[in-house]
Amino acid sequence: MIRWMLVIFLALVLISWFTPLLQRLGFGKLPGDFRFRLFGREWFLPVTTTIVLSLLASLVSQLL
Repeated sequence: MIRWMLVIFLALVLISWFTPLLQRLGFGKLPGDFRFRLFGREWFLPVTTTIVLSLLASLVSQLL
């Protein structure tokens, strides 16, 4: 259980570090990525970006 929490924490840290780079590459602006304002905050649901990055990670893991 602790191992999975550590993996999730590290994944979130890496995602937060690479978010500006990914946005400059066009990720986060794909069709299917939703941005909306609710209760005075801006919310972002990167559905398509998540699928594309997941497929890319799967491809890399298959090649290695």
